[in-house]
Amino acid sequence: MHALNPVFLPGPTNLPESLRRACDIPTMDHRSAAFGPILASAMAGVKQVLHLSEGEVAIFPATGTGGWEAAITNTLRPGDKVLAARHGMFSRKWIDLCQRHGLDVEIVERPWGEGVPVEAFAAALAADKSHEIRAVLVTHNETATGVTSDVAAVRAVMTAARHPALLMVDGVSSIGSIDFRMDAWGVDLAVTGSQKGFMLPAGLAIVGIGPKALAAMETAGLPRCFFDIRDMLGGNYPYTPPVGLINGLAVSTGLLLEEGMENVRARHHRIAKGVRRAVAAWGMTTCAARPELCSDTVTAIVTPDGVDAGRIVRHAAEAYGVAFGGGLGEVAGKVFRIGHLGLMSDVMALSGIATAEMAMTDLGLPVRLGSGVAAAQEHYRNSKTAPVRAAA
Repeated sequence: MHALNPVFLPGPTNLPESLRRACDIPTMDHRSAAFGPILASAMAGVKQVLHLSEGEVAIFPATGTGGWEAAITNTLRPGDKVLAARHGMFSRKWIDLCQRHGLDVEIVERPWGEGVPVEAFAAALAADKSHEIRAVLVTHNETATGVTSDVAAVRAVMTAARHPALLMVDGVSSIGSIDFRMDAWGVDLAVTGSQKGFMLPAGLAIVGIGPKALAAMETAGLPRCFFDIRDMLGGNYPYTPPVGLINGLAVSTGLLLEEGMENVRARHHRIAKGVRRAVAAWGMTTCAARPELCSDTVTAIVTPDGVDAGRIVRHAAEAYGVAFGGGLGEVAGKVFRIGHLGLMSDVMALSGIATAEMAMTDLGLPVRLGSGVAAAQEHYRNSKTAPVRAAA
């Protein structure tokens, strides 16, 4: 039965059975005393996952895109200047969202496969003597290219320039899976969603708000209503909440914290490294321009010239009932993506690697069956591993 196969998408991710059950609850009066503890538990859990001590969390019925909108509309004014790099599909979309809201975006262009250009940001901030730049946007994990950028380094150059801009981070495909430290990195606004590292269905936009961003909300001038964070503060919910998803989030954060965030990060790194070993064994390369940029949540694999990567994705789905990610935007047809985040184990990853090998061999690519699997097996056997219990 194909329905039993795990997905290897960078989101939505596989649902642990315990979280599916947590979302599947009877109708509840969200104005009753029963809902308050559920919301409070979810918000407290998110704070711990974010490593956020001073600040607030807002949970909207939306996806990561709604979180982007909440971040800018709650803190900025019409015509404000923001600094951003365009180096993948999701950095491009966030820039587009800002422009549609009438913001003045100073864009640093970089090839897809590169990360956030810290040096170019440093130069732009140093040149901005009058502090016109009100926010710096960072796509922490660019899902389209499998690239993770250095958020702490961006904060360091902002500090060095003594620049007061807000640091806003898209952590949609990183938070809950790879290292993210809101306090330590000086992140003012962090955006994520329920369908990635939190292992839930899509439907929640989760926003972490630091003290500086809370202060900026008082002078913000962009229109906001549905995404007004002020209405969400103090444990309020200004409209009908998705109670089942929020209950799922409370349980999800509990699972992550029980595993321990360091262990969660180590597990994702180990699994990702095995996938990258497989890619090397196939004689192929990642879209990430350098090894240190490689994401621990998704690997974008460049196919040989003349090979439509979309055919691999389609064939894997049709012949084996397994979902991989296709290429997006400028890398459409040039890469296919193996997502390895959320509910994922060494053994699950091996099944995805094996399926990718079968699909590529079926299509005549020069890949020897078992080569990538063997390379990943060797890594998993010789690196510390523990079974994932979240599926129980």
